[in-house]
Amino acid sequence: MIIDTKTDMHVHTSRCNHAVGTMEQYVQEAIRKGLKRMVFLEHLEEEISYSYRTWLTEEDFDDYFAEGETLQKRYHDEIEILLGVEVGYNPECPQRLLTRIAGRSWDWIGLSYHFFRVPGSSNHLNLLSSSRQSLDAISRYGTAAVLSHYLDALTQAAGIIPANMLCHLDAGLSFHPDITFTQQHRSQVDQLLHTLRDRNIALEINTSGLAKRSLMFPAPWILDRARDLNITLVASSDAHAPAQVGRFFSQIDTHFNQPPFNA
Repeated sequence: MIIDTKTDMHVHTSRCNHAVGTMEQYVQEAIRKGLKRMVFLEHLEEEISYSYRTWLTEEDFDDYFAEGETLQKRYHDEIEILLGVEVGYNPECPQRLLTRIAGRSWDWIGLSYHFFRVPGSSNHLNLLSSSRQSLDAISRYGTAAVLSHYLDALTQAAGIIPANMLCHLDAGLSFHPDITFTQQHRSQVDQLLHTLRDRNIALEINTSGLAKRSLMFPAPWILDRARDLNITLVASSDAHAPAQVGRFFSQIDTHFNQPPFNA
């Protein structure tokens, strides 16, 4: 199984409010690095109560498509540009997410789960945040319980959302010092992977993990299991700055695009 490292399947821009750079700056960087295809994957969330917005509004998506289509025409001889979306699952309102997804024609749909509402709370926690407030709240609720919920929700989402790819599978709670995958959690991961296989959903190798924890997302044991199940693996930088496009892709080539992995 050869992983295409001339394609970056997961790129953000300043439109999401926690990245920097314009769409064109990302395109130019991708061309400079020799990529042949890139996928903008801007955040879509629904009914999330958080301290600040890290996703696009419908008006933002209007502008996103307008600019993206202009760039597709301008750079069509140099790189293929896809306009996608990263759907953040919210188990409290799956139908609203499905309605919003159906309202546009996406080139690629990524699936993730960022925000968790502790029962009885009016606000959400960001499971991918390193903030002390989030980490302490997760500790009070119980890291094992939150991780179990996270994995179950992703499995539920994979069975509902018309996704092409699952994003950064084990990034949830990855900043928490007490996170441990028990045998129960590993069984949940296996169930999730079977759902991906049955639904023909790819799993991304997200190289942002190398900068955050010195390991790609997901961990090697998950990638090994995904390979056993013949799940398609794709390369993603999860870039939040133009210079991050295609980052660490040489390590994907080194570790995955040679025998015995690609046999």
